[in-house]
Amino acid sequence: MYRQRFGLTAHPMPKDAHGKTFFEKSPGYERLERAFAQLLEDRGVALLTGEPGVGKTTAIRNLCRRLPAPDYRVIYLYDTAVSPLEIYRTLAQELGVKPSHRRGQLWADIKKTLADLVDNRGVLPVLVLDEAQHLSERFLCDLSGFLNFAFDSRDLFPFWLIGLPVLARQLRLQPYAALTMRISVHVTLDSLPRDAFAEAVDHALKAAGATSRLLGDEAMEMLFRASRGTPRLAARLLRTALRRAHEHDQSFVDEHRMQQAVDELALTQAPLR
Repeated sequence: MYRQRFGLTAHPMPKDAHGKTFFEKSPGYERLERAFAQLLEDRGVALLTGEPGVGKTTAIRNLCRRLPAPDYRVIYLYDTAVSPLEIYRTLAQELGVKPSHRRGQLWADIKKTLADLVDNRGVLPVLVLDEAQHLSERFLCDLSGFLNFAFDSRDLFPFWLIGLPVLARQLRLQPYAALTMRISVHVTLDSLPRDAFAEAVDHALKAAGATSRLLGDEAMEMLFRASRGTPRLAARLLRTALRRAHEHDQSFVDEHRMQQAVDELALTQAPLR
């Protein structure tokens, strides 16, 4: 299909980008990388927020993939629009703990297992709770208590809360003051500025196997404006433009094929989440 024409061995800007396919030079990612390393040392709670499609989950997944086993154990939870008990039961299952139906016992079993991993087995758990903007008020109010270890004398592990900007605004409210006091770092991922965006697209095409330039300057500018620098939307537009160029027997994406892609996605694009 289109990849053969353009000499690509993979789709550019894949959703599961990692290693050479992941673009690491954006200002937001560099801030996140520093904060991630800091939290591995200091432990505690961190907050990562950003608009839909900017790459929050992809970025944190890329960092987690670097952690060597068995020294680290990443636990990733994303089904947050459920009751607090269900979230803790899911966490227990990820830890290999038989989940109790009683919250008190469930907390005790989970915390005992986490402490055993750190203190006796030399394994640092890294908890990642994605889609955190859907967490209930009760869960957020209780979370500070769950993170209380040894009379609140230690932060046992890194705990990342990831969500949309509304999450940060919610946590500023008084009912969540105890949890907010535990947040040691807050990183915001923004859409890419123009120069970084162009570099990211070029990187993605080269990582996918391109050996020559595939986008003209006008097409790149249209891609930036139409996607608003948002990687997920840019990926959809770019692949559509490449397919349309292939259908027109072109080996280069010009502004006409990019405009065609923009027009198509304007009709079919679902809201980013």
